[in-house]
Amino acid sequence: MIKLPAGKTRWIVLAVVLVLALLLVSALALRAPRAEALLMQPGPLVRTLQFSARVATLSRVDVGSTLTGRVAQVLVREGAQVRADEVLIRLETDELNAALAQAVAAERQADATLQAALATLKRGQQLVAQGFYSAAQLDEAQRAVDVAVAQRGSARAAVAASRARLTQAVLVAPADARVLSRQVEPGQIVQPGKALLSLALTGPTQLVAQVDERFLDQLQAGQQAAVVADAFAGQRFAARVLSIAPSVDAQRGAIEVKFALDAQAPAYLREDMTLSVEVETARRETALVLPQAALRGAVVGDAGTVLVLQDGRAQVRNVRLGLRTLDAVEVLEGLAQGDTVLRGGVLQAGERVRARTVAWTAGSTAPGAGALGQGQGADAGAALTNAMGR
Repeated sequence: MIKLPAGKTRWIVLAVVLVLALLLVSALALRAPRAEALLMQPGPLVRTLQFSARVATLSRVDVGSTLTGRVAQVLVREGAQVRADEVLIRLETDELNAALAQAVAAERQADATLQAALATLKRGQQLVAQGFYSAAQLDEAQRAVDVAVAQRGSARAAVAASRARLTQAVLVAPADARVLSRQVEPGQIVQPGKALLSLALTGPTQLVAQVDERFLDQLQAGQQAAVVADAFAGQRFAARVLSIAPSVDAQRGAIEVKFALDAQAPAYLREDMTLSVEVETARRETALVLPQAALRGAVVGDAGTVLVLQDGRAQVRNVRLGLRTLDAVEVLEGLAQGDTVLRGGVLQAGERVRARTVAWTAGSTAPGAGALGQGQGADAGAALTNAMGR
């Protein structure tokens, strides 16, 4: 049996103890729960809402005839731009022209009758002055004049009515407009009250959206918005919130929001076309931002709780929150740049943690995309997200 010097034995024992301690520490570390670690860094935070909207115009009118008649000409097609007083439809006017000619002839006859009655009255007045004519005969001559005046007035009214009907046989645009639909063809018999053409009067194009009332506190007039249509996903354009309805639709729990375009409307827009609108409701150019998933438990008011990595262990930290989006939240107090926040895993305060640092930025999941949960425009919302490069 080999005997080692006492000094060497002591060093061997210490080495064994050190190795065992290292193995124990490694074993404990391997048993520690894993968690993602987020390094707090300042950055921008933008909150948006997405929802569907439709294209609307300031005014839409139907053009119809006030007469019963046969259509002679339809001079416009759907989609055509028309100017105020431009002729749209002509009705056949043969009967109307004949009625006008008859009324003009009756007017001339009435004029002649009146002139004759006036001449008789004048002669009667002279004869009465000479004593050859009685007052009763003069009264009769005056009544004949009064009747002739009334007949001439009636004849003139008939002429005016005939000319008005001729005018009504020509349907013109009430203002500058675009033809939306055409429901008439030449040869067709039309009746009063039936819409023959539908026009969208020229004016600023507006977008109208029904927005869930839950988001009312995030909207205000003047906010900027990005708009895109499914069929033209690469051609987004700018708009702004024009007005917010003062009342809520009780049946749908929605409020009407109108948008005005910042520039001329794209040529591809059509009335009632469905679009996706993304409104920027709040922005922080620089903020400490956390994912919502990093918060522990319920948020009460603006107070929340997170776990931070400190000396290799999870420690509770109370934070005060600011602006929130669907996936991110601004931290106003409780954390500083460079702090490490733990996310994921079943962690307890004071517990040793195996942390894995991950990169995360606000907007890696589009903030506000959940607004599509209103059940409106999910496809258009996806097109908008693609068009915005987000």
